[in-house]
Amino acid sequence: MKPFTLLYYILSVVLYLVALPLLVYLSFKQKYKESIPARFFLFKNPSFNSEDGIWFHVCSLGEAKALKPILELVPDRDIKITTVTHTGQVEAKKYDADVRYLPYEMLLPFWMKKQKLLVVLEAEFWYMLFAVAGARGAKVVLLNARISDKSVKKYLQFAWFYKKLLSNVEVIYAQSEVDKNRFLALGAKNIEVIGNIKLAGKITKTKEYEKPLKECIVAGSTHEGEEESILKSFVEYKKQVDAKLIVVPRHPERFESVYSLMKNYADKNSLTLSRFSEAQNFETDLILVDAMGELNNMYAISDIAIVGGAFREDVGGHNPLEPAFFGCKIITGKHFHDQKELFKYVHHVQYVESDEIHKALLATKDLPVSMVEEKINLEPVVNKILEV
Repeated sequence: MKPFTLLYYILSVVLYLVALPLLVYLSFKQKYKESIPARFFLFKNPSFNSEDGIWFHVCSLGEAKALKPILELVPDRDIKITTVTHTGQVEAKKYDADVRYLPYEMLLPFWMKKQKLLVVLEAEFWYMLFAVAGARGAKVVLLNARISDKSVKKYLQFAWFYKKLLSNVEVIYAQSEVDKNRFLALGAKNIEVIGNIKLAGKITKTKEYEKPLKECIVAGSTHEGEEESILKSFVEYKKQVDAKLIVVPRHPERFESVYSLMKNYADKNSLTLSRFSEAQNFETDLILVDAMGELNNMYAISDIAIVGGAFREDVGGHNPLEPAFFGCKIITGKHFHDQKELFKYVHHVQYVESDEIHKALLATKDLPVSMVEEKINLEPVVNKILEV
């Protein structure tokens, strides 16, 4: 083991021991009861058996979804997938693949067996993952690689570290020229710009619901604090337009707190409220979708989509391709830095602050639907990866 790698490994052990009480505590929480035991204690998380095929590593739901068009181009390969989050794990298990949680860095030298090819999506930069994979004979490829506006300053401050990390990478397929230049500034080599692979994804709905007769607004992938602003704006909007609001929180563990918030607004403003899990219809003024996998189905019956995650600077936005595909008029926040490359391809979007949502809703009557004007061909990219 190289001196720096040894030093980094020792630091990872120290951090693990310091965080151990918190990890044990969090492992009893619903959100982490599967991921933390698997990642930090290797509970029900054995190594991959096969050395052949392709190992993909993704973080969460969005990246796991982005794998679909890639996997369709390698149907006869032995596919392995690791994820960090539970939502990513659930999505990854929909594929014909061997799926695991990625263990914490300290555990990787004991867990990881020899592999031929590791493809890492977006910004999952783990030093021990790259170092151990390289030491075990795997060629490491970064796909859909990006460095966000929010993170670039931090990366440049530690450029010496990322130069060491990226030295284990064979090739980087970046989302944009901006990302390429940022990787070059970190000392990376062999970088090619291919665009965002999420443009290649096939967007579908899983169920058919009858579209409500009233104007339908869906607040999709919302985070804490965003629902309050959206509900407040909707109450004002409803005084002028007969509409209904469907709320789809990003994280399932927030269903109860969001329902309480919606009930408070319903009671104060004489609005009707329902939970989608109890009555799969859209008869009330407010509907909480407290079920997974329904967001695209909601976009498909909506006129306006308020895309969450961009009204908070610490989140960075969510995928606008799905509501655009279903012909929604899109409203989102101004903090969409993690989805900048995707929003570049979506036209007729209103970018507003949280206190401007009501004004944006009123403006939708004079605006065309949002639309996507570009696609990406992944086949040549996948062929290059297989040649690495």
